[in-house]
Amino acid sequence: MIFFDHKSQSLIYSGFLKYFDILLCPNMEYQIEIKESLQRVTTVSAASEFEAVELVRQYYKEERIILDAGCFTSVDFSIRGCKPRPYYKSPNNDFILAQGDCFKLLKEFDFKFDMIFADPPYFLSNGGISLQSGNVVCVDKGEWDKGKSQEDMMAFNMEWLRLCRDKLKDNGTIWISGTYHNIFSVANCLTELGYKILNVITWEKTNPPVNISCRYFKYSTEFVIWARKMRKVPHKFNYELMKELNGGKQMSDVWRMPAIGRWEKTCGKHPTQKPLRLLVRMILASTNQGDWILDPFSGSSTTGIAANLCGRRFAGLEQDEEFCKLSKARREEIENLEDYDNMINHIEDLHIFRKNFMVKEDANVYAQIPF
Repeated sequence: MIFFDHKSQSLIYSGFLKYFDILLCPNMEYQIEIKESLQRVTTVSAASEFEAVELVRQYYKEERIILDAGCFTSVDFSIRGCKPRPYYKSPNNDFILAQGDCFKLLKEFDFKFDMIFADPPYFLSNGGISLQSGNVVCVDKGEWDKGKSQEDMMAFNMEWLRLCRDKLKDNGTIWISGTYHNIFSVANCLTELGYKILNVITWEKTNPPVNISCRYFKYSTEFVIWARKMRKVPHKFNYELMKELNGGKQMSDVWRMPAIGRWEKTCGKHPTQKPLRLLVRMILASTNQGDWILDPFSGSSTTGIAANLCGRRFAGLEQDEEFCKLSKARREEIENLEDYDNMINHIEDLHIFRKNFMVKEDANVYAQIPF
């Protein structure tokens, strides 16, 4: 930066030396910028201020003007950037998980994904009860699922959807699961943020729990909104594949599938765990092999397991360490070919894809990872 001193008819040249250092902490890597300011005054004869500046610029390039340690004036330290430190990475980097609050982590890395799946809090943990395996149980999931006011719910959904939109490619799509407790809020936020809603999938459970109050109809459905990032940019949709999976007929927006089975709980269970069948269908419908998929509320990483079974890559964010451990165990489980084949055999949509879909480590197109 060059300043002209009108009183002394001199030029002041301030040079900046920049370099970076990486500081590690348990969950993040921070990039710190150290900026040193150097300054000296030199006098030149010139017909104008502009000519004087150009002369000094030329002298500096030719190293006829040198700034050294004697020209030091100040030093400044600032955050240049940071990124999540992975909690776990699979051997071939097709599954990467970071632990922390997604509202913070989504701001800490710059990467564009082909698809996002999100299973955000439904805010229905308010002391209700249900029947599971013949036992009356409380349906509360945890503090993170406690009910909020409509205003708080809208603010929550607006913020994470805004952050996720920035992480999607322009032709990318997002899938969000929910019930009547939160799905209308999500839909309103999507529209306000500029997404285009494509479908609202009705997941009809073939094995729902009974309604023990007998005062209203049995709850047997959940909803999944499918939306694309840009209103006028075409999105990926593997229409012919979906038709093939549906016996040669156009697939509708009502999907009949069971809830999670015992074969999906061999490493443990998350209280809101979604079935692999559901995630596999979404992934096959809207991505291609090798695509990157993000889940900001990763839980037990069903999205990641489904992604890898389909030959896609996955990045997940999860704040609870116990669920991170569960995710790691589930991903390590499918390194065993017998367990891998067992999962494939349970998922009808994958029956026609009997070959191993795991992404190859040496594929150059997949060299870049989110964090």
